[in-house]
Amino acid sequence: MEFLTGSGLAAAAGMNAYIPLLAVGVAGRFFPDAMQLPEGWAWLSNGWVLGIIAVLLVVEVVADKIPAVDSVNDVIQTIVRPTAGGLVFGSSSTASTVAVTDPAEFFSTHQWVPILVGAVIALTVHAGKTALRPAANIATAGAAAPVVSTIEDVGAVGMSLLAIVAPLLVVVALLLLGLFGWSVWRSARRRRNADLRPATERMADG
Repeated sequence: MEFLTGSGLAAAAGMNAYIPLLAVGVAGRFFPDAMQLPEGWAWLSNGWVLGIIAVLLVVEVVADKIPAVDSVNDVIQTIVRPTAGGLVFGSSSTASTVAVTDPAEFFSTHQWVPILVGAVIALTVHAGKTALRPAANIATAGAAAPVVSTIEDVGAVGMSLLAIVAPLLVVVALLLLGLFGWSVWRSARRRRNADLRPATERMADG
């Protein structure tokens, strides 16, 4: 169950770094029965931390919906999203703390494993998002950016909530996420191939 919770939160971080961080922090602060953060991760539920994450979330949501700016934002988020994925996976698993005070103990007790797993999951989702978005923007002259971004934000919210409340459904959500990415890629590829066809062929079809 911890693995499913961590996987769902990390996948959400690959779409939007701050939504799962905010979800974990809010759940830990106001709904401890739903998610009880380990002592070393209690800082995620600090009021100041939640405020900073909320501000960063607003910036991310706006930037990700502007064509061209979204691609630049994805480059910047290449470090942020995997880091967030590692944090949310670690905070929902047996990793005791993000502050490594004793490196030897940190590695010998395998506390790094869930953090690394979360980072890899988030990076995988982020890589797919980064690859698909430019193709969708080119195929639709930028019109797809706000639509796809909104769907991703909703998906990140839904994935985060499922990971905390109903971890077993994370498997279904991950499958749906994969199907969505595949359909967007296929649609963008078809549109691009149609635009690249010679004008004579398009006239002949007409």
